[in-house]
Amino acid sequence: MMNAEHLHIFSSVEWAATVEREILPWAIGERSLGDDVLEIGPGPGLTTDRLRHIVPRLTAVEVDATLATALADRLAESNVEVVPGDGAALPFADQRFSSAVCFTMLHHVPSPAAQDQLFSEMHRVLRPGGVVVGVDSVASPEWLALHEGDTCVPVDPAELPARLARAGFGDVEVELSQPHPSRRFRGEAKA
Repeated sequence: MMNAEHLHIFSSVEWAATVEREILPWAIGERSLGDDVLEIGPGPGLTTDRLRHIVPRLTAVEVDATLATALADRLAESNVEVVPGDGAALPFADQRFSSAVCFTMLHHVPSPAAQDQLFSEMHRVLRPGGVVVGVDSVASPEWLALHEGDTCVPVDPAELPARLARAGFGDVEVELSQPHPSRRFRGEAKA
C-alpha cells in the first residue's frame, strides 16, 4: 500500500526520468533479461513503460487491483500482460521466466517472511540460470517520513545476500549507491 503523496511521486514525469536515466541502467547494466520477463510490483507502471521497450515479452504482477487495472488498460495491445496478484503467490508454472525484476517495491511487502516468500516464488518461476534483478531504497529519516501511512518494511542490505541464497539464488551481488541511498541486487536461479 502506498499513501497518496508516494503514489503521486511514483506517477510523476520526474520519477519516469529517474527510472530511465538512473534506476534501470544501474540495475540492469549490460545484463540480458532474456525473452520472457516477470516484473513484480510495477505500481503505476513507469518501470514497465521502459522495460517493455527492451524485452520481447513482459508480465507485470501488481497486488493493487486498481493500479493493475489501470496499467492493463493503458498497455493493452502491447507486449505486456498485467496480472493482478501477489508476488508471494505467483500463478505461473515453474521455470517459465528468463528473468524476474522488482524496482523500489520490496519495502512495501508487509513482513520479512512475506518478502522471503516473494524471493522463493521468484526463484520457482525462473528457469535455471535465470536472473533476478532489483533495486530498493535504504531507510533514512526522510525516506521513512515519505512512507507514513504506507506499508513499509525496510530490507537490511547486509541480510539480503543470505536471504536470496536461502531462496535458491547463487552468484548474489548487492551494491549500495550514493548519493541516493539505495541498493541493487542481482542473483542467478540455481537448478
